[in-house]
Amino acid sequence: VQLQASGGGLAQAGGSLRLSCAASGPKFREYGAAWFRRVANEEREFVAAISFGGGTTVYHDSVRGRFTISRDNSGNRLFLQMNDLKPEDTAVYYCALRSDLGLTKKSSSYDYWGLGTLVTVSS
Repeated sequence: VQLQASGGGLAQAGGSLRLSCAASGPKFREYGAAWFRRVANEEREFVAAISFGGGTTVYHDSVRGRFTISRDNSGNRLFLQMNDLKPEDTAVYYCALRSDLGLTKKSSSYDYWGLGTLVTVSS
Protein backbone atom coordinates (compact mmCIF):
# COMPACT_ATOMS: atom_id res chain seq x y z
CA VAL A 1 0.00 0.00 0.00
CA GLN A 2 1.25 3.45 -0.89
CA LEU A 3 -0.07 6.62 0.70
CA GLN A 4 0.18 10.19 -0.53
CA ALA A 5 -0.86 13.04 1.72
CA SER A 6 -1.73 16.48 0.39
CA GLY A 7 -3.54 19.65 1.38
CA GLY A 8 -1.01 21.18 3.70
CA GLY A 9 -0.06 24.81 3.49
CA LEU A 10 -0.09 28.10 5.32
CA ALA A 11 -3.11 29.20 7.32
CA GLN A 12 -3.80 31.94 9.81
CA ALA A 13 -4.84 31.18 13.36
CA GLY A 14 -8.55 30.49 13.39
CA GLY A 15 -8.50 29.33 9.80
CA SER A 16 -9.11 25.93 8.23
CA LEU A 17 -7.33 23.39 6.09
CA ARG A 18 -8.39 20.00 4.77
CA LEU A 19 -5.82 17.28 4.42
CA SER A 20 -6.31 14.38 2.04
CA CYS A 21 -4.52 11.06 1.81
CA ALA A 22 -4.79 8.93 -1.32
CA ALA A 23 -4.19 5.20 -0.91
CA SER A 24 -3.22 2.74 -3.61
CA GLY A 25 -4.41 -0.87 -3.64
CA PRO A 26 -7.81 -2.57 -3.40
CA LYS A 27 -7.97 -3.18 0.34
CA PHE A 28 -8.11 0.33 1.76
CA ARG A 29 -11.49 -0.42 3.31
CA GLU A 30 -9.95 -3.23 5.37
CA TYR A 31 -7.50 -0.97 7.19
CA GLY A 32 -7.83 1.22 10.23
CA ALA A 33 -6.45 4.67 9.48
CA ALA A 34 -4.99 7.60 11.35
CA TRP A 35 -3.27 10.94 11.15
CA PHE A 36 -0.11 11.75 13.10
CA ARG A 37 2.00 14.87 13.20
CA ARG A 38 5.58 15.72 13.97
CA VAL A 39 7.24 18.92 15.02
CA ALA A 40 10.97 19.14 14.34
CA ASN A 41 13.11 17.20 16.83
CA GLU A 42 10.07 15.80 18.63
CA GLU A 43 8.31 12.46 18.66
CA ARG A 44 5.54 11.75 16.21
CA GLU A 45 2.23 12.62 17.88
CA PHE A 46 -1.13 10.94 17.41
CA VAL A 47 -3.84 13.24 16.05
CA ALA A 48 -6.88 11.14 15.11
CA ALA A 49 -7.87 7.63 14.07
CA ILE A 50 -10.84 6.07 12.30
CA SER A 51 -12.07 2.50 12.06
CA PHE A 52 -12.08 0.58 8.78
CA GLY A 53 -15.78 1.28 8.23
CA GLY A 54 -15.64 4.86 9.45
CA GLY A 55 -18.06 4.32 12.29
CA THR A 56 -15.64 4.88 15.14
CA THR A 57 -13.21 7.75 15.63
CA VAL A 58 -10.82 8.83 18.34
CA TYR A 59 -8.96 12.12 18.78
CA HIS A 60 -6.10 13.60 20.71
CA ASP A 61 -7.44 15.89 23.39
CA SER A 62 -5.76 18.91 21.83
CA VAL A 63 -7.71 18.61 18.56
CA ARG A 64 -11.04 17.19 19.69
CA GLY A 65 -13.85 19.50 18.63
CA ARG A 66 -11.66 21.25 16.03
CA PHE A 67 -10.50 18.42 13.77
CA THR A 68 -12.60 15.78 12.03
CA ILE A 69 -11.24 12.58 10.54
CA SER A 70 -13.23 10.86 7.80
CA ARG A 71 -12.74 8.41 4.96
CA ASP A 72 -14.12 7.56 1.56
CA ASN A 73 -13.65 3.83 1.09
CA SER A 74 -15.00 3.85 -2.46
CA GLY A 75 -12.41 6.44 -3.42
CA ASN A 76 -9.56 5.10 -1.27
CA ARG A 77 -9.13 8.40 0.55
CA LEU A 78 -8.63 9.54 4.10
CA PHE A 79 -9.34 13.11 5.20
CA LEU A 80 -8.60 15.44 8.08
CA GLN A 81 -10.70 18.59 8.29
CA MET A 82 -8.89 21.05 10.52
CA ASN A 83 -10.82 24.05 11.82
CA ASP A 84 -9.95 26.79 14.28
CA LEU A 85 -6.28 26.20 13.66
CA LYS A 86 -3.74 27.28 16.24
CA PRO A 87 -0.02 28.02 15.88
CA GLU A 88 0.69 24.90 17.95
CA ASP A 89 -0.90 22.81 15.18
CA THR A 90 2.10 23.64 13.00
CA ALA A 91 3.74 20.34 12.06
CA VAL A 92 4.27 17.83 9.30
CA TYR A 93 1.16 15.66 9.13
CA TYR A 94 1.31 11.98 8.16
CA CYS A 95 -1.42 9.52 7.23
CA ALA A 96 -1.08 5.89 8.26
CA LEU A 97 -2.89 2.55 7.88
CA ARG A 98 -2.91 -0.56 10.02
CA SER A 99 -4.11 -4.03 9.09
CA ASP A 100 -5.58 -4.74 12.53
CA LEU A 101 -9.21 -3.67 12.80
CA GLY A 102 -8.89 -2.09 16.24
CA LEU A 103 -8.11 1.59 16.80
CA THR A 104 -4.88 2.61 18.46
CA LYS A 105 -2.93 5.78 19.14
CA LYS A 106 0.42 3.98 19.01
CA SER A 107 2.43 4.87 15.92
CA SER A 108 4.32 1.57 16.12
CA SER A 109 1.05 -0.26 15.44
CA TYR A 110 0.67 1.23 11.98
CA ASP A 111 1.99 -0.67 8.99
CA TYR A 112 1.94 1.87 6.16
CA TRP A 113 2.91 5.51 6.17
CA GLY A 114 2.71 8.28 3.64
CA LEU A 115 5.13 11.12 3.14
CA GLY A 116 4.08 14.05 5.21
CA THR A 117 2.44 17.31 4.29
CA LEU A 118 3.49 20.50 6.06
CA VAL A 119 0.93 22.61 7.88
CA THR A 120 2.02 26.04 9.08
CA VAL A 121 -0.29 28.18 11.18
CA SER A 122 0.62 31.81 11.72
CA SER A 123 -0.55 33.83 14.70
